[in-house]
Amino acid sequence: MFKKLSIVTLSLVALATSSHAFAKETLLERINNKGTITVGTEGTYAPFTYHDASGKLTGYDVEVTRAVAEKLGVKIDFKETQWDAMLAGLKGERFDLVANQVALTTPERQATFDKSEPYSWSGAMLLARADETRITKPEDVKGLKAGQTLSSNYGETARKYQAEIVPVDGMAQALLLIQQKRTDVTFNDSLALLDYLKKNPNSGLKPVWESDEKVGAGFIANKGNDEALAKISAAVVELQKDGTLKKLGEQFFGKDISVK
Repeated sequence: MFKKLSIVTLSLVALATSSHAFAKETLLERINNKGTITVGTEGTYAPFTYHDASGKLTGYDVEVTRAVAEKLGVKIDFKETQWDAMLAGLKGERFDLVANQVALTTPERQATFDKSEPYSWSGAMLLARADETRITKPEDVKGLKAGQTLSSNYGETARKYQAEIVPVDGMAQALLLIQQKRTDVTFNDSLALLDYLKKNPNSGLKPVWESDEKVGAGFIANKGNDEALAKISAAVVELQKDGTLKKLGEQFFGKDISVK
């Protein structure tokens, strides 16, 4: 009996040791050990995260992420995914961070995730067809069709003003549906929409309203990563002080978007 118990005990110890050896590193441990951080992003949301003519993943959020990684001495593994799956993927620990112009504006998000120091500030804009005459303010979208990603803060805005939500994968699809007259409007980031209109002067679309209120976007992590986010936030602050964020803002937008 004693020998059997000893074997069982040894087996349990071996199992515990093995489980500990293969336990997943925390985000803080990966940063401290100069490891690789996995970051979720869309890759289809220009000029924040997209592929250039050569196929390279780039954009303001992407390059800020790379600059932060350089400051921290870690490597970045970008994982591209649709917006509505992104925060679910973060919650399910498919990613360590999300870098995709996320602002934690809803109580539900704030209860689940934390945000780093903001690296950009922007506001909401409402876009419609160029011949649209019914809309001059958000309240006018009541009963109209709005193409929105379901889990975005812009989707929340459309619901707030009682628009009929037409689910989309991202901004590009939302704009296409307006052009095809399958929807009427979309709420989205003013910087992204203005960039699209600048690059597509014959799009047949126009802004009909823009918010005066700006919200800050930062890196998003699951709750419980306070120390890791503190290191990331410190890197963001350094990048603002040394002019890197200003330079990247001017590269992608023609202006510094890191200040409110």
